[in-house]
Amino acid sequence: MSEALWIAAPGAPLRGEVRVPGDKSVSHRAIMLAALADGTSRIDGFLEGEDARATEAIFRRLGVAIETPEPGVRIVHGVGIDGLRAADGPLDCGNAGTGMRLLAGLLAGQAFDSTLIGDASLSKRPMRRVTGPLAQMGARIDTGEGGVPPLQVHGGAPLSGIEFDNALASAQVKSCLLLAGLYADGDTVVHEARPTRDYTERMLAAFGWPITFAPGIARLTGGHRLRATDVRVPADFSSAAFFLVAASIIPGSDLLLRRVGMNPRRTGLLHVLRLMGADIVESDAGEEGGEPVADLRVRHAQLRGIDVPEVHVPDMIDEFPALFVAAACASGATRVTGAHELRVKESDRIATMAAGLRTLGVAIEEAEDGVTITGSAEGFGSGTVDSHGDHRIAMSFAIAGQRARGEVVIGDTANVATSFPGFVQLAGRVGFALRAP
Repeated sequence: MSEALWIAAPGAPLRGEVRVPGDKSVSHRAIMLAALADGTSRIDGFLEGEDARATEAIFRRLGVAIETPEPGVRIVHGVGIDGLRAADGPLDCGNAGTGMRLLAGLLAGQAFDSTLIGDASLSKRPMRRVTGPLAQMGARIDTGEGGVPPLQVHGGAPLSGIEFDNALASAQVKSCLLLAGLYADGDTVVHEARPTRDYTERMLAAFGWPITFAPGIARLTGGHRLRATDVRVPADFSSAAFFLVAASIIPGSDLLLRRVGMNPRRTGLLHVLRLMGADIVESDAGEEGGEPVADLRVRHAQLRGIDVPEVHVPDMIDEFPALFVAAACASGATRVTGAHELRVKESDRIATMAAGLRTLGVAIEEAEDGVTITGSAEGFGSGTVDSHGDHRIAMSFAIAGQRARGEVVIGDTANVATSFPGFVQLAGRVGFALRAP
């Protein structure tokens, strides 16, 4: 267990207003498309987390000039679709699986070679899910043993569009192929049995690339150009999720979350929490950066266990650790199936959450593609849990600590900075008892 740790303890009811950091998925894509566009783009609300900044640093290495006039703002001087230059060494994606998988597609279309590397966690994550279909397009990419990073992308390979059936329900796979399709001859079409997040499609359209998409399908043709545009990044729904769950399970809570991204392919947790009886009200709906946004007011409610509809699973894959905490406080059993993707995230999220929840006295049964959690109004016991370097698991156990009967020590928390810098401070301002000794 890493030395980086938090100590969570029973806190106060959550009150006040919160604006969580910018959406990580939108921040990645905004940097990428602005870099490839003709002209200068301004990005407001850029996530100052390590993952997004790793992607930014890579494009600087590829010859793109990027200014930072103030925190959360980037001015990107695009080099055009064919203007990237070879880097002078490996490109470090850090902990960002999204960054690496999307870059694999984008770099496959370049004239030069590239090598993508990552941290210890990312270096264990599966990459054949993108290198396989990219090979069908004509890309030449070598992986480490077992299909994991590093990725050696051989430039100069002519790409051809393909029609691909995306069986994994993975927005990263779809986005990777669409970005490769920008450089491919002909049409690139991705079909999905279960629709996934459409951030890439929306942003390509905002940057002027002809693309057609609907739930379950996306189609584009290579050979066009991107035009610079300004992007306002909405607040990250995945980051807001921790506060939605915390305020739902902590008695007396009444919390307002401002300008949260409400992409319908991202908000599965919202639907599931409401099915469980959560009191969450949307207001002041609008649009930022081509993405729908709204304010969310969440108040404490007694949750009940449910069978989570599989239709919502692809739209909440990053929010399951927080949902497991909500389920542990609900009356009755909550069953999750169809979530095998949790086994290959930053950690095996099913196994890691199950181990930690058992330590805290929760009745949980694992399955290969999900769990069954029997909730209790008593909340959690105390103990020490290991997040295994998974930022979302660390923040989820911070929520559990607010309903614990003593202190919860959470180990290996350093990677929270990848997606939610300042989480401890922001959580403390609204009532969490959480400290990093």
